[in-house]
Amino acid sequence: MKVEDIARLLDGQLAGEGAREIRGVAGLDNAGPNDLTFAEGERILKRAASCRAGCILVPSGTVLAGQTTIAVRHPKLALIRATAVLLPTPAVEPGVHASAVVAPGARLSSGVSVAAQAVIEEGVSIGARTVIGTGVFLGRGVEVGADCVIYPRVSIYPQTRIGNRVVIHAGTVIGADGFGYVFAEGRHHKFPQLGQVVIEDDVEIGSNSAIDRGSLGNTVIGEGTKIDNLVQIAHNVRVGRHCVIAAQTGISGSVDIGDYVVIAGQVGVGDKVRIESQAVIGAQAGIPTGKIVRRGSAMWGTPARPMAEFKKTYAQISNLPKLARKVNELARRAGAPSGSERS
Repeated sequence: MKVEDIARLLDGQLAGEGAREIRGVAGLDNAGPNDLTFAEGERILKRAASCRAGCILVPSGTVLAGQTTIAVRHPKLALIRATAVLLPTPAVEPGVHASAVVAPGARLSSGVSVAAQAVIEEGVSIGARTVIGTGVFLGRGVEVGADCVIYPRVSIYPQTRIGNRVVIHAGTVIGADGFGYVFAEGRHHKFPQLGQVVIEDDVEIGSNSAIDRGSLGNTVIGEGTKIDNLVQIAHNVRVGRHCVIAAQTGISGSVDIGDYVVIAGQVGVGDKVRIESQAVIGAQAGIPTGKIVRRGSAMWGTPARPMAEFKKTYAQISNLPKLARKVNELARRAGAPSGSERS
């Protein structure tokens, strides 16, 4: 596309060579004369002034002398939209591969693609234009909406319900039994796992994640939520709309998460926790069982506490070796045994 065509597509303000052809999309440091890139933030914009990119998407009101730019409200979002036109995803041919096993009672809408060695059991329904990858298993009664992409080796247990435009990456398991046992009479007794997993529209789930079915209720993943690789979500968890959950996070049973919550990597959440809407949980934080994280708060540390408080505490902990040396020196001067000698 020509730069001027991209500017019209994005409703942006063009400055520079409108007739320049753009053939690809690249990062700022790697972009060449025929690539589109983006830049935002003072430090990055300074670097952009000397980059080789054919066209740079910049925030509204930004001018980069000597560069071809398109000024837009949200450069990163504009890059997403431009990329969809410049580099469209290759179309997948509809149809069912000869090696796939599809039960007679399964219902496949128009345009569905089922790859090799997929297994689709009785009562499954799949919406229009959905793509089922190699080796996918859809258990009895699973419902999958339209325009979904389920990548290879995903296993979806019976009765799971999946909305429209959902993306599930390779190796993920949805709907396995929750980890629920009752200890009595000298042994662990498995508690009934009778619920379902409900995944609403526009959710994306990374590879090798696990979402367990509810025990007596449902596990629910709200509309627009994005889940990274290697995330564990236990039974009866309810995740709200448009949340972000990063890699290696583990969420215990019966946790209630509000809307627009951000949970960073390697967070551990105890059972029966309530995280209210718009909260932010910092990386490697630990949320103890039963805790309530209030709306809009930012938490960090183990056990998690307000971000500002944790930062002060962390700074004090970092200064402990220096403090210990001072105490030992004072003790030495006073002729008393030092802390290390007393220990």
